[in-house]
Amino acid sequence: MLEPKKGGGFTSLKRIFVYTLPYRSRLVTSLALAIILAVLAPVRPYLIQYSVDKFVIHKMLAALIDITLIQLGILLAESLLRFVFMYITNWLGQTVVNDLRQDVFKKIIHQNLSYFDNTPIGTLTTRTVNDIEAINDIFSEGLISIIADVLTIIAIIAIMFYTDWKLTLISLAAFPLLILATYFFKESVNKSFHQVRNAVAKLNAFVQEHIAGMYVVQVFAAEKREQEKFTEINKDHRDANIKAIFAYSIFFPIVEIILAISTGLLVWYGASQMLDMHVTQGVIIAFIMYLNLLFRPLRMLADKFNTLQMGLVAAERVLVVLDSPEFMQENGHLKPESLEGKVEFRNVEFEYKENVPVLRGISFEVQPGQTVALVGHTGAGKSSIISILNRMYEIKSGQILIDGHDLKDYDIEYLRQHIGIVLQDVFLFSGTVYENITMRNDAITLEKVIEICKLLDIHNFIMQLPDNYHFNIRERGNMLSQGQRQLLSFARALLYNPSLLILDEATASVDTESEILIQKAIEKLIAGRTAIVIAHRLSTIREADQIIVLEKGVIIEKGTHDTLLSQQSVYHKMYTTAMAQEQQLS
Repeated sequence: MLEPKKGGGFTSLKRIFVYTLPYRSRLVTSLALAIILAVLAPVRPYLIQYSVDKFVIHKMLAALIDITLIQLGILLAESLLRFVFMYITNWLGQTVVNDLRQDVFKKIIHQNLSYFDNTPIGTLTTRTVNDIEAINDIFSEGLISIIADVLTIIAIIAIMFYTDWKLTLISLAAFPLLILATYFFKESVNKSFHQVRNAVAKLNAFVQEHIAGMYVVQVFAAEKREQEKFTEINKDHRDANIKAIFAYSIFFPIVEIILAISTGLLVWYGASQMLDMHVTQGVIIAFIMYLNLLFRPLRMLADKFNTLQMGLVAAERVLVVLDSPEFMQENGHLKPESLEGKVEFRNVEFEYKENVPVLRGISFEVQPGQTVALVGHTGAGKSSIISILNRMYEIKSGQILIDGHDLKDYDIEYLRQHIGIVLQDVFLFSGTVYENITMRNDAITLEKVIEICKLLDIHNFIMQLPDNYHFNIRERGNMLSQGQRQLLSFARALLYNPSLLILDEATASVDTESEILIQKAIEKLIAGRTAIVIAHRLSTIREADQIIVLEKGVIIEKGTHDTLLSQQSVYHKMYTTAMAQEQQLS
């Protein structure tokens, strides 16, 4: 599961900052600007103090104009530097987010299917989008900004002590109250933000799942029940946000009260010192400005610490995805010019969950150009054989060979390009017919696609669509019928001229006209190729060179159609029952 380890904040921060190494000049520039801005922060109040004590009292108008122009120049320079600082830190954050999101998506698309069996899609969406976006705050509002604020606070307090240490101590007498309030605020908001992020992940997972399964929700009239469940999850998200809002609503007025107390103490003590001629008017004015400059970063510091912490929490979640071990080991380098298509399973054991066997002792051999049909009841293990043959899952033990070489010796991209797969449940992406057939491979020309479609006799059907091969079929191909989607999947499978074809028989749930087209396409697909077919309609596999009967993950019968029928065993019973059902439906 995608749960981060506790206490890994510093480690996560180091790993995230590795992504800044290609942009170290920008990082160094932002840190240098933080130091410069910290030094400039107390300069203007100090110049105002100097102006009041030296020029205003003595009515030196010319000198006052000169120092005012200097202050204006410093203000403009500070504003420009702050703009550059904010731009660079945000640029750095967005660039790191861009690079990190690339790595996360690359990691996700190379995971094996067992990873997705155990991880909700909505959770992965949250990690890839929301959590990575939160990492941007580490740079724009988090660590670098905190460093700048801390340096500013140090610079202001330093010049306050340099100017008058007694007045500084009096002015900061209320600081323990601020530290206490900041601590409680930080803890409260941090807890609330954790709840918010968990609630966002649940919301994303719930919405993703229910939009994908909307047909089922509506067919079973479950809208009201699912709405109630969504309301519950959404309420948790709202409540977590309200807790954070409540903490903000208390904290900021408290900061204003503490600032007022500090200012009051400053005026009370400063006035008495002025009467005794120990403090000048310029110092009092400067200290009021110092306090305002001091409280501005202090007011936001706790919030920025929380932003940093939430960015680190998000980083930990994202790094869990990057550290997932459930990816396909791509150690093979074998890329022969072509495959003959000989397939051999040797005592293969496979399980989705540990100690829950799905396939047990599977052994069979398919010669080049032969067609083998897999039959059996639901859960017998037919689809599992397909999944492990093209390495969507790793086997527990045994060996799978193609042309005498272990499956793991092949380059995985080469292997999958030479194994064409047509599934019963066709998945099409939002985009054009051409893009779906080529899987957005720009190296494949439209002429090549048309050639394949003509070979399969589906060119005419495509030409009847608006915009032909450039017809946008929208998300999941819902603009097309089941039969049309299936025909496009045949073109997709044949495009790379595969040596081995895997067919999850595709004639179920289609109309008669589409079934005829699909059967013709299948005949052309398997011609001269090794084919492994999952048979749902037993009447379609009579001509198979070998039929393998599975039951609970074990091969119980093997042979040709006639041989198995003559044995009067499991296949004979299945075939007789299937024929009777087809006759009733016809």
